[in-house]
Amino acid sequence: MRARYRIPLKTAVGITALGAACVGYAAGVEVRSFRLRRVSVPVLPPGMHPLRVLQISDIHMVCGQRKKRRWLQELAGLRPDFVINTGDNLSDPEGVPEVLDALGPLMEYPGAYVFGSNDYYGPKLRNPAKYLKEKATGKHGLNGNPPAVGVVHNPWEELRDAFDSAGWVGLTNTRGRLKLDGGQEIALTGLDDPHIKRDRYGEVAGGPEADADLSLAVVHAPYLRVLDAFTADRYPLILAGHTHGGQLCIPFYGALVTNCDIDTDRVKGLSTHRAGGRESYLHVSAGCGTNRYTPVRFACPPEATLLTLTPRAA
Repeated sequence: MRARYRIPLKTAVGITALGAACVGYAAGVEVRSFRLRRVSVPVLPPGMHPLRVLQISDIHMVCGQRKKRRWLQELAGLRPDFVINTGDNLSDPEGVPEVLDALGPLMEYPGAYVFGSNDYYGPKLRNPAKYLKEKATGKHGLNGNPPAVGVVHNPWEELRDAFDSAGWVGLTNTRGRLKLDGGQEIALTGLDDPHIKRDRYGEVAGGPEADADLSLAVVHAPYLRVLDAFTADRYPLILAGHTHGGQLCIPFYGALVTNCDIDTDRVKGLSTHRAGGRESYLHVSAGCGTNRYTPVRFACPPEATLLTLTPRAA
């Protein structure tokens, strides 16, 4: 029996051409259209001089990504007061030298880092529809899903040793401090990646350090349990990455998924989080890379963020 309704041939061809153009743009243009986001956050004590923090995240370096390396190197020209790296530097087991080449100029500045799951494990090819399924079931990463099997182990120890040698502070379920050129002391509290259940908040609980000029919280994936804990402990600002800003977004609508349990309204950029009767600022970086098996971005360009921390109201 012949179908009663059908799409006209010209319409079908037009839809196919539009789809092909969108894929070509996402894979060939936007994924390499690196941007710098600028944000001001009023979290410093009254009267304190503003500080500039460069947040980089989700580099997902694959060997041969020369444009990305050059762009990251050029960020050193911003001359930030300090750098925060919120993880997922790798998407290639051979990519450590290129990550270090890209970040070399930035490693001349005070900095701190946490790792994400892709620093520890190589990526796997997966059906993008699984992200929608995980959103519907509330099971993301290893949070409710079976452990990963047959994964590639990345040489994350080489990254750690190089960052540490440069003076960057590792924040893997621990606290650390940065002393800036202006004499300010920044206390930092970090967690290992909640996406693969490596976070241990009990080891760092206790809140900001009273003798520091500022205390910040740092984590790769902005899971609600982590945001709740940091906020209840009165951290004024939490820095995270992981979400890629949704990566494939719908223009004028936004992200469909976040790859964790945070809502899509806060998938990237500056927002607030409330817990335990407290409120913290939250900044989620959309990152500057992608999983090597899904090298596309749409309505969500790759980015780094220069956060200017300013004094809060008296």
